[in-house]
Amino acid sequence: MAKIAYILLCHKDPDAIIKQAERLTAVGDYMSIHFDASADPAHYRIIRKALDQNPHVTFSKKRIRCGWGEWSLVQATLHAVEAAVENFPRATHFYMLSGDCMAIKSAEYTHRFLDNNDADFIESFDYFESDWIKTGWTKERLIYRHWFNERSQKKLFYWMFEFQKRFNITREIPHDIQVQIGSQWWCLRRQTIESLLEFCKKRRDVIRFFRTTWIPDETFFQTLVRHLVPEKEIRGRTLTFLMFTDYGIPVTFYNDHYDLLLGQDYLFARKISPNAQDLKRRLGLLYAAQGVQFQISNEGRSLFTFLTGRGRIGRRFSTRFWETESTLGRERELLIVVCKKWHVAKRVLDRIRQTTNVPAIEYVFNEEDTPLPALGGIEKTLGKRTRHRRALMRMLFDYFETDRLIVCMDPGNLDLLEDFASDRSTTRILEVECSFSDEYLIGHAMRVGLAGEQTSEETLDRLLPTIRNDMVFESDAIRDAQFENHNRIREVASAEDNAQELATFLGVGHEKAKEITTTDYLFAD
Repeated sequence: MAKIAYILLCHKDPDAIIKQAERLTAVGDYMSIHFDASADPAHYRIIRKALDQNPHVTFSKKRIRCGWGEWSLVQATLHAVEAAVENFPRATHFYMLSGDCMAIKSAEYTHRFLDNNDADFIESFDYFESDWIKTGWTKERLIYRHWFNERSQKKLFYWMFEFQKRFNITREIPHDIQVQIGSQWWCLRRQTIESLLEFCKKRRDVIRFFRTTWIPDETFFQTLVRHLVPEKEIRGRTLTFLMFTDYGIPVTFYNDHYDLLLGQDYLFARKISPNAQDLKRRLGLLYAAQGVQFQISNEGRSLFTFLTGRGRIGRRFSTRFWETESTLGRERELLIVVCKKWHVAKRVLDRIRQTTNVPAIEYVFNEEDTPLPALGGIEKTLGKRTRHRRALMRMLFDYFETDRLIVCMDPGNLDLLEDFASDRSTTRILEVECSFSDEYLIGHAMRVGLAGEQTSEETLDRLLPTIRNDMVFESDAIRDAQFENHNRIREVASAEDNAQELATFLGVGHEKAKEITTTDYLFAD
């Protein structure tokens, strides 16, 4: 009978990890855990204390810091796999999981399914011929070297890419492999895993190549399995059920999706909402259950497409399943820096980045060229961003894997401020009030097309009071809206007073806020 070694990469929520390990090993299966070395050490100690005495659980001998899109995710997986191979000689299958996954079939059903299907389950489509990548880079992931993290070292990441592109510094793909791509949620047989580990020892050239590809967890295992295993022994699908919205964001499952999930032709599902306590309880009991009959309808994706395609809120599985743009999330916090002088706001944002770890994005609804990650096309134009504002914000929260996010807006975006302030999430607004000299206002008039190089001084003299009054009007409109969480720092105020306002806005200590407000050039033109 099949015995499964689950490979779990995780970085948070120790209680959920412990429960998941106990559920999956209670029926005789195994688990090998890699806990991110950059995560909270106290959480790792809690997990080790709870699971160290469980003979069906092991841990990677080496823990590394993981970053999205990096080789580190593949290396962490290999460490966990090596630990599983060494410690669980009776394991017949190795199944890749995340902390957001849960079984949607019983262990009895799962073992019988694997016994009846002697094959490796992994998506592995031809990298260049398939349409698996919907938007963004394709060959650029492979032919250029990527040493830096796209999320935490964005400037270096894109500078290095542009440098290589400009000077045509490319590389060849190892001649004897055909790069494949697919989901990172796979289930592989023991002989495949052992062959793969042996290949890694012998072919350091292939390892070097994948070390500097971008998002290698979508290509490394997919390529090597296809290289090592006959095609007839590969099922080009994953056994983990997951769906994506039109914008490439995973659909989250809630309490009312229990029956839907059980009807899918998969063994696990991702992502289960951390707040779906009843769903998690019912699925947790399911894995150890005996004699459960499953009616496979496999209607999930077609039903999702049917309802979302009609642009209405579905009622069959509750509004939360279909209404993907309704809210940013009750537990999330959107911080908005509002300033007419964009360069001042960007300077404030840069100082905030230096003193806190909150992700910050500049004028996302005002500047077309604001650096944004690939989000399925919604980020391409200001029109799309504004039209799908809440969807965009949700995707950015998900992209940065955070519950706090800072953005900049122009004071003229009162409708956006009111919209976000009405959301069930928490919205905090920091208004940065600047002084406007005549020289600045003239430059502003020229930038927005109200004046030109040939505009007479007489015309400018008549125009400047109107522009100044317009800026005052925008600021007054924000105050008249009486937003619940509205703070204000002013150019004419003391650094001490501004620090108090900034500390409240950011939720940080007074001294940390003062490090920002005492910056000499903060309000400089």
